[in-house]
Amino acid sequence: MQTAAVLVVAVLLILVAGADPVEAGYYFIYGIFGSLNGFAEIMVKATPLIFVGLGVSVAFSTGFFNIGGEGQLYMGALVSAIIALWLPAPGVVRVILSIVASFVAGGIWAFIPAFLKNRMGISETVNTIMFNYIATMILGIAIRGFLQDPSDNLPQSARIGVEASLPALLPPTRLHLGFVIAVACALLLWFIMRRTTLGFELRISGSNRRSAFCTGIPVQRSLLLAAVISGGLAGMAGMSELLGVQRRLLENLSGGNGYTAILVALLARNHPLAVVAVSIGFAALQVGANTMQRQMGIPASIVSILTGFIVVMILSKEFVKIYREHKRQKVSVEQA
Repeated sequence: MQTAAVLVVAVLLILVAGADPVEAGYYFIYGIFGSLNGFAEIMVKATPLIFVGLGVSVAFSTGFFNIGGEGQLYMGALVSAIIALWLPAPGVVRVILSIVASFVAGGIWAFIPAFLKNRMGISETVNTIMFNYIATMILGIAIRGFLQDPSDNLPQSARIGVEASLPALLPPTRLHLGFVIAVACALLLWFIMRRTTLGFELRISGSNRRSAFCTGIPVQRSLLLAAVISGGLAGMAGMSELLGVQRRLLENLSGGNGYTAILVALLARNHPLAVVAVSIGFAALQVGANTMQRQMGIPASIVSILTGFIVVMILSKEFVKIYREHKRQKVSVEQA
């Protein structure tokens, strides 16, 4: 039923844009499956969404509402650029250190709002949003200052060499090792969250803080740990975009992935493996819509409208369930 509703809305939007829905559908599918490059581009676009989506899912599961994936992504990209460009070491060493450093940088950027929440009760939602702007400004200062390419007046870093970049998996496409790392992180996170004591403590801290506290689970420590893991994974998204795709530090490196990943985590219901599937689905929509835009002039922003429509449908479904449960409990009380 929901799929049919999405298709109807998509057809209506295409008609409003003055195009033929059948032809648009053809180019949409062709953009996804019509060439090796298009298919690989789905994995490329899904990679940062997987990283940040995993981070958001961990935070949400533990009751830490991390809206700062965008800023954490930028901090991970910034330290990765510094290591890749300046460290006098072999390329493989720089790549490995960039992966580790991006996790640490993103984790620290998320740790600060979590610490402020634990000690002072300051809303992490507001703090993480504000930290996005701070990180963006820091990156802007860096690429206009000490990291700016001396041979260019544009606000960007020098180009990172192939030896210090993530290896390509399917030349000549842009698919790189970052996608494999992201999927591996999803599998590891699923095991930790669903099969270990640590994961149980993190989840129970988010679902029922009082019960967790009464059973001796260190709720505040769990929140800090979840924040570090969440921010670290978002930082790795910045590393993968920098070393795998752009190979330069740019202002709009993220492209809004830090915010889109919040929707990914919500649609995946914070399940790590579902995050991978939803991220690939989002990426496929983007690739297909971009093809429609190039071939027919249909605005690719249709994807954003459809995404919002899907989220509204899911929230509406949850609202109906909550309303029915509330009504059932009210009837039970009246009968008693």
